[in-house]
Amino acid sequence: MLVVMSPGATEEEVQAVIDRIESVGGTAHPSRGAELTLIGAIGDADTELRVSELELGALAGVSKIVPILKPYKLAALESRHGIPSVFDIGGAKIGGDNFALIAGPCTVESRDQLLDTAALVKSCGASMLRGGAYKPRTSPYSFQGLGVEGLKLLAEAREQSGLPIVTELMDARDIEPVLEVADLIQVGARNMQNYGLLTELGRAGRPVLLKRGLSATLEEFVMAAEYILKEGNEQVILCERGIRTFETAYRFTLDLMAVPVLKEMTHLPIVIDPSHAAGRRVLVQPLSLAAAAVGADGIIVEVHPEPEAAICDGPQALRSEEFEQYAQAVDQAAQLAGKASFLQTQARSA
Repeated sequence: MLVVMSPGATEEEVQAVIDRIESVGGTAHPSRGAELTLIGAIGDADTELRVSELELGALAGVSKIVPILKPYKLAALESRHGIPSVFDIGGAKIGGDNFALIAGPCTVESRDQLLDTAALVKSCGASMLRGGAYKPRTSPYSFQGLGVEGLKLLAEAREQSGLPIVTELMDARDIEPVLEVADLIQVGARNMQNYGLLTELGRAGRPVLLKRGLSATLEEFVMAAEYILKEGNEQVILCERGIRTFETAYRFTLDLMAVPVLKEMTHLPIVIDPSHAAGRRVLVQPLSLAAAAVGADGIIVEVHPEPEAAICDGPQALRSEEFEQYAQAVDQAAQLAGKASFLQTQARSA
């Protein structure tokens, strides 16, 4: 359930509600806004029953009790009183009226490749820089990333460009070096249900970009986000990157219907990855425009100065010379869907 405190509720009244929830084995998740404090009461079915019998609505400072019937209590739209979350990632906002364009190479290959790409996407209005230091590959013989050396190059790229860094964490043993660099930690599709990793990221407190698993339902997707949220990390961004279907004409089926459906389910921002869904450069812009038009809160896309020479995923990476036109087209589509212009936002902050 969700406990909605009165606008004038004191800290003592808030704490009294938290203490009552915890007295029966529940976990209290307070969220303090400018006007209201919301307290989520979380637990298993038995705990929820005990909490429901506490008559919290009679406590001083409580405005009302909102039952949350969904299994994902903290991710549910009701847990935020129907208000979409807005996150600030290193100065770049995402969610609500804010659209974020996250761009960069699939993997960090060299200093020149990364720094040149960072300068390009920054000049064209990107909100954040993506780049993989650790790469999950289907074949164990494929390039696995530069690891710590790649993280050092990402740190240098952030210093030079000023862009927040998005990079993937595959193994909880690498969390400390990744935390030193990443403003937003990506969890890949193959790790969506790696609950131990998700729990560690929840405790780490760094914003997380969680990709949907290849065969995951939307409820399974949001429940995976709940593992992070329940540890106290409120900043989780959901990423639809294509699901596996019977179709073979393209790599994955990009589930754009997931965007409006997820917005009915959760307050969390939703990003689309057209590069991995398509697997082909020619499809990336049409999918990106459709994603922006359907109401996505951002796009994460791959850009490379020489895609033909890329170590991995070159066929799906936009060419550097194409990126400015691409960013302008996406910005226009996002504005049609009611988002603020991210190009104008970047220009004001430059």
